[in-house]
Amino acid sequence: MRFRATATLVDILGIGHRYEEAFGRLSQLLDQLPQITNKRARFQGLGEAAQLLIAAGQYDLASSYAEQMLDNIPAGESACKSMYFKLHAEFRSGRMQVLDPAFQTGVDTCVKSGENLVANAIRADIASFDIQQGRSAHAIALLQTNYAYVLRDQYPSLTSQFDALQAQAYWDQGEITHARKFAVAAVDSAIKSEYTEPLSMAYELLFRIEKQQGNFRAALAYHEKYLAADKGYLNDVSAKTLAYQIVKQQVQANKVEVDALNKQNQILQLQRALDHKAVEASRLYIILLLTVLASIGLLLYRLKRSQLRFMGLARQDSLTGISNRKHFVDEAEQALRQAKRFTRCASLILIDLDHFKLVNDTHGHAVGDQVLKRAVVACQKHLHARDVFGRLGGEEFGILIPHCEPEQASDRAEQIRIAIASTPLSEDMHGVMISASFGVASTDSGNYEFLRLLADADHALYRAKRNGRNCVVSGSVTDGLVSPYPMESSEQTASDKVLSASARIEPVN
Repeated sequence: MRFRATATLVDILGIGHRYEEAFGRLSQLLDQLPQITNKRARFQGLGEAAQLLIAAGQYDLASSYAEQMLDNIPAGESACKSMYFKLHAEFRSGRMQVLDPAFQTGVDTCVKSGENLVANAIRADIASFDIQQGRSAHAIALLQTNYAYVLRDQYPSLTSQFDALQAQAYWDQGEITHARKFAVAAVDSAIKSEYTEPLSMAYELLFRIEKQQGNFRAALAYHEKYLAADKGYLNDVSAKTLAYQIVKQQVQANKVEVDALNKQNQILQLQRALDHKAVEASRLYIILLLTVLASIGLLLYRLKRSQLRFMGLARQDSLTGISNRKHFVDEAEQALRQAKRFTRCASLILIDLDHFKLVNDTHGHAVGDQVLKRAVVACQKHLHARDVFGRLGGEEFGILIPHCEPEQASDRAEQIRIAIASTPLSEDMHGVMISASFGVASTDSGNYEFLRLLADADHALYRAKRNGRNCVVSGSVTDGLVSPYPMESSEQTASDKVLSASARIEPVN
């Protein structure tokens, strides 16, 4: 009974965003698990472990607990939830190349047992994978077929997820009216006062729709909501991951401390025995004591170093090694506050690699990753120590340059554009060309708000793409300044100019 009550408490703490307490209780729960013989209690505890670990990004560990659930299904329960946790962990890990037939088996199992809510959760993962693989039409058919049942169940998070996925699928199909309709529905059906992935997706789509329609005021409003929702969602994900790591480190530290105490007890016992021996034996005891203490110190040092390393990784983009979106935004806002304090101009450069999706689709993600790394190296050669450089997502990067006038920022952007376009590629990347579009915005108008500066730079980037890509455009949402930089040198041939106005990351025939 106490074990099941603890499992329920873990679920309540997770729902209440008290993640560190939840993982602390979960650690206690898993320590008790080997002594629990009641199948129903074990099944509940394993389910809570799998669910919370998926939320913290520990997909392999979550999958192992889901496997234990499948091996210990109590009477009166089905394999539905166990299969969902295992399949959801596999999907969220991002390692799927093709859809496992087990997903459809999971749907059939849940439908047969009358657990339609869980069946629709698996269908949502299938639809999301279809969208990622470019099968938007198939995703729409799957989501529409089961949409009425989702609305009937009135489960807000699943309803919002279905709405957001349909909005994304219709956007990919070019059906703007339906995309807008379901994006608005995703916002309306989202859990109030919570930032979720579907809410972030919906706001981003509404921003892109309004921007495409030329409604820049509405686009700016949705862009601000998207940034707030995305930041809130990423903060929540980071909080879960950080809470898991903190509790894990605490458990390891406690174990080391217990081991250290046990060793100290052994040393005390040894000391009593050595009191009757000669001086040489005493010297050996001292050496042993120092060795044990040094080992304990080394273990504690390694634990501390691993904690510091984790804190660094939480701020770093895993692929390129530069700042991730959250850390970039924090650093940029701090730099803007400093610039405002001393009334100095600062500039923001947004960089978007041209036709990057074509590289991934044509050459694969491995080559796409190499392109991103080469582009980052090219940018870093033109950065100063005080510049803030980060990856905002996908193929988009940002550079916040303190103490920089608009003309200087445009010059810097042009230098980086040329560096990226002339980046040498390895032999295994034959047939790939790199170029990027740049949007530049500055605080010369006296506005030091990061969101406003980001919107101005994003608008300039949009105009850069409209101007043919591989160029630099500066200005704000309210003006139409175009960079004076030509797309190529005056010695370029006419055929080369045609190429520079089209895809810059594309296979060469």
